[in-house]
Amino acid sequence: MRIACHTLGCKVNQYDTQAMLECFERAGYMHTPFQEEADVYLVNTCTVTGTGDKKSLQLIRRIHRLHPEAGIIVAGCLAQRDARRVLLPGVRLVVGVRRRGEVVSLYERALAENRPVCAVEQGGTWSFEPLRVGRHEGKTRATLKIQEGCDRYCAYCIIPYVRGPVRSMAPEAVESEARRLAEAGYPEIVLTGIHLGSYGRGTERGLLDAVERVQNIPGVKRIRLGSLEPPTVTEEWVHRLLTLDKVCPQFHLSMQSGSAGVLRRMRRQYDPKGYLKAARLLQNAYEHCAITTDVLTAFPGETEEEALETEAFLGEVGFARIHVFPYSRRAGTLADKMPGQLSQEVKQERTARLIAIGNQLERAFVQKLVGSCQEVLFESETSEGLWEGYTPQYVRVRARGRAGQIARVCLEQAQGTLLLGSICEEE
Repeated sequence: MRIACHTLGCKVNQYDTQAMLECFERAGYMHTPFQEEADVYLVNTCTVTGTGDKKSLQLIRRIHRLHPEAGIIVAGCLAQRDARRVLLPGVRLVVGVRRRGEVVSLYERALAENRPVCAVEQGGTWSFEPLRVGRHEGKTRATLKIQEGCDRYCAYCIIPYVRGPVRSMAPEAVESEARRLAEAGYPEIVLTGIHLGSYGRGTERGLLDAVERVQNIPGVKRIRLGSLEPPTVTEEWVHRLLTLDKVCPQFHLSMQSGSAGVLRRMRRQYDPKGYLKAARLLQNAYEHCAITTDVLTAFPGETEEEALETEAFLGEVGFARIHVFPYSRRAGTLADKMPGQLSQEVKQERTARLIAIGNQLERAFVQKLVGSCQEVLFESETSEGLWEGYTPQYVRVRARGRAGQIARVCLEQAQGTLLLGSICEEE
């Protein structure tokens, strides 16, 4: 039996897809590329935006049209939010964001009973599901999901309703999984979650306790953190973070808006002043620190003045990279019922402006690295015979190296967001 998988949405979804794929492989199924013929197609859906819904549904329909005899499994956030909506022709199993470790037995039950099975659970007790990922094809870094769920209920966001409450992987399990990945040859580990800063909520342990566990594992050369919220970043937190020298100086600090008024309406738990303080703590602590972020534009009631406040704030912080998303209405959220819903034209125009600013900021950040020496973890060979990899700031570099090697590279030239360099002489 051949299985093919496709992921829509975030890195957490990518991790979950890989975990489910490996469940099938352990059961004897053979992985095949998604573009090829398979007996089973697994689609891990996204519902953060209306576009995510649309793409998920279109993909399910296309699979059934092209492969009418194949069985389809639908997992992820849209499946959790609206199971009946994804129970389309060809779908044998809907599994949502729970019971993913049981995906093989659930799918084979659907086959045995010759009927679609909906295994989506609502309510009840939510526990951290111990999914395991053993490989990350073509990668020198491995992702480790250590946290799940969110309880912030920002006005625009559907995720707390879909992913459930905050829950965390036990510290001992974090260490065990990270050790296994290091022994499998992954020198860089990315710790991720839905609301990573809430790791350990309700216990005596916090995120840096988990980071410390990974820090002490032989074979781990780098640790990269997933998205953080500004209130997580305090002076005490940064002071302790600096003792963990394997942590990469690239921090995704969620922003959404640079306007105090918009942040209040979004129900974010900080203002621009608080955000800037968190960013400066990190930038002052690390040389060439890369701060990346998400920006949500055209939120209900956002005025042109507020949009300009955000644009100015981006330059003040000095981001290394930004990801821009136009606001998307989500039924069941507070923002869906807010007055001042903006037109598609306004959304497109403001999105384009922010993307242009982001591109300019990214090029400027990359240019600042020229003349410095950075450790580069090489991943893949280019057609020119050079190897490509990433600095601790997650900036792409080409130089002469080899896969899996971490080498100190003198960065000599920037080509847009790509750096060219050569191995430092002492190497």
